[in-house]
Amino acid sequence: MPLGGRTSTQGSLSVLTQDIKKTTAHILGEALPYIQNFSGKIVVVKYGGSAMTEPSLQASFARDIILMRAVGILPVVVHGGGPQIQLMLDRLSIESHFIDGMRVTSSEAIEVVEMVLGGLVNKEIVQLINNAGGQALGLTGKDVGFIRARKLSKGQSTLDKEIGSDIDLGNVGEIEKIDPRILQILSKESIIPVVAPIGFGTNGETYNINADEVAGSLASTLRAEKLIFLTNTKGVLDGNDQLISTLSTAEVFNEIESNVISGGMIPKALCAVKAIQRGVGSAHIIDGRTPHAVLLEILTAEGVGTQIY
Repeated sequence: MPLGGRTSTQGSLSVLTQDIKKTTAHILGEALPYIQNFSGKIVVVKYGGSAMTEPSLQASFARDIILMRAVGILPVVVHGGGPQIQLMLDRLSIESHFIDGMRVTSSEAIEVVEMVLGGLVNKEIVQLINNAGGQALGLTGKDVGFIRARKLSKGQSTLDKEIGSDIDLGNVGEIEKIDPRILQILSKESIIPVVAPIGFGTNGETYNINADEVAGSLASTLRAEKLIFLTNTKGVLDGNDQLISTLSTAEVFNEIESNVISGGMIPKALCAVKAIQRGVGSAHIIDGRTPHAVLLEILTAEGVGTQIY
């Protein structure tokens, strides 16, 4: 028996523990310059996909957001909620229609959209962050009037294509103006804003707004350092389904033209480009199915998704 009464198994465990400690120390050391660089800067995170529905991923997301705030980074969370909206509409026997992937939102449906996004989903995310030790506060664009919107007009372009002139999407809106003061006040008080993509019109109308667009516009208005989209894909993939780790804005258009970027990735990529053109430092499309994806993307050299710069 080895000196001190340790068994060989104990010795192996000790070596393993030391390796884990070394790995942890290396990770922390690698993160330090990123923490120093991003401290005091805003990061807007569009929260969606599996990260919103799987308990383990919800927990890791909440911890990521809290840790960001603890080291001085200023996160702003924007969320969607399409599946939850659909579930409630089905329960209430309200028919759903989509055009080019956009929900036609009737006057009846907008009440459900507001209830689900501004109430159920928003407060679940707030509670998730608060339960994990953070301080979060939920908002819609109607609170203190901070997202003014207008109806997405017939024949008006969406992020990636033209809607026909004979199409009416109902209470679907686009952002007209953002007043960021409430978010700035919350950040000064170390409170994490959680924003539902609901806006208001000049006559008090309620508008359902694409959550990616809200995230991108908020990032631009706030001059965010980063805009992060959590998705159910690894990021932007090449023709061999391999992750493209970085893309310039010019390369994004080339990849769309060559059909490498296609389908639902097109509006996200274009939203990222638009935000960067309006002053955001960089945008990231990452896999929300990876635990702690947000921290891995912004605090490590390799990242876990696609960075657009």
